[in-house]
Amino acid sequence: MMTNTYTPIVGGVEKSISTFSENLRKEGHKVLIAAPAFKDAPKNEGYVIRLPALQKFNQTDFSVNLPVPGILSKIMKSFHPDIVHSHHPFLMGDLALRLARQYELPLVFTYHTMFEQYLHYLPVHNEQVKRFVIGLSCGYANLTDRVIVPTQSVYDVLKDREVRTPLAIIPTSIDVAAYARGAGQNIRGRFDIPGSAYLIGHVGRLETEKNLEFLSRTVSSFLQSRQDVHFLVVGKGSLTKKIKAQFDAAGVGDRLHLAGVLQGQELIDSYQAMDVFSFSSHSETQGMVLVEAMAAGVPVVAVEAPGARDVIRNEQNGRIISGDDEKAFCKALTWHYQLSEDQKYKLREHTRDSVKNYSHENCVQRLLELYESVEFQARATKHENSVWGHIMNRVKTEWELLKNITGASESALSDKQKKYE
Repeated sequence: MMTNTYTPIVGGVEKSISTFSENLRKEGHKVLIAAPAFKDAPKNEGYVIRLPALQKFNQTDFSVNLPVPGILSKIMKSFHPDIVHSHHPFLMGDLALRLARQYELPLVFTYHTMFEQYLHYLPVHNEQVKRFVIGLSCGYANLTDRVIVPTQSVYDVLKDREVRTPLAIIPTSIDVAAYARGAGQNIRGRFDIPGSAYLIGHVGRLETEKNLEFLSRTVSSFLQSRQDVHFLVVGKGSLTKKIKAQFDAAGVGDRLHLAGVLQGQELIDSYQAMDVFSFSSHSETQGMVLVEAMAAGVPVVAVEAPGARDVIRNEQNGRIISGDDEKAFCKALTWHYQLSEDQKYKLREHTRDSVKNYSHENCVQRLLELYESVEFQARATKHENSVWGHIMNRVKTEWELLKNITGASESALSDKQKKYE
């Protein structure tokens, strides 16, 4: 598995990679993860290869791997993988394509991210850059043997964007039973949240692409009208101070609880402490925190977007709001707030039931079936092993990568914008 981001970064991509890797190993398979070096990365990780990288790229938490030749070639020869699985369409993704082609291995690509929602990290971000990024990622998908998407929404988007490689819907799994067991009172006690308080929660990176300025305005407004409501935010990021300032300006800063990053049982306990989960991101492909909250029995109020629309069923496990409408979002929170205790209990039960298909057993089995399918196809089409064949393969790969960049550049300058809307 090859990725641009991994621990100590905490996010959906990193969790997906670690979750699938751990569960594949439990099934007796070998998984090696190749990722850039990060400051404060765990030591003695085992099954993780760290590549030299530039740290804090563009003042973010991300690293950019350096093109140091030979490192992965040695690993490929000793590890002998059957599959190369790429988790990004550039940087490590390009390297994954080169390795897969060089060793004639099938390449699987998971489309984790709506990359056009992250343009604010670039020095220039406009409509042309947006079309370039979309064209580059979709063009890369067409160079792979199989593309995994976590939801039907992303499947439909990629089809509209003319991705021709076969697509498979396989969401990242969670330990459904574990999220159903927790001690919410521990978190409430730790952050001085009254046991009788109505607690709205949020989990995630506190960054611009998560649309948190909208969420802060909306929830702080909701708190102004109800003195028994508190807001628990789990995560960290560049917007932490801005979120606090918003709640202070609204006069409800004493009921905002910034927990920082919580993991393991503490994260599960935080979900169990919540009455309702709030979410406003437009950039998710799955929104794992939504599934985690639901597995804990916490209904979700969210803005309509890929990821959210695939799991939320109105008044069955939460509410979904069309667009960034503060009044509609507050109205949805009010709907849940005013339910009777018996109604809230039944809703929690329905919410848990709605995510049972996200179990490790179900999702890992689907991934294994996909691996076996592409491996079978690769064996059937494998070329004769020759020096000339390897040379032509490498030339073809570099040409396709260059052609993909050229095609994305042409898309950026084209007036044909329909498939990128």
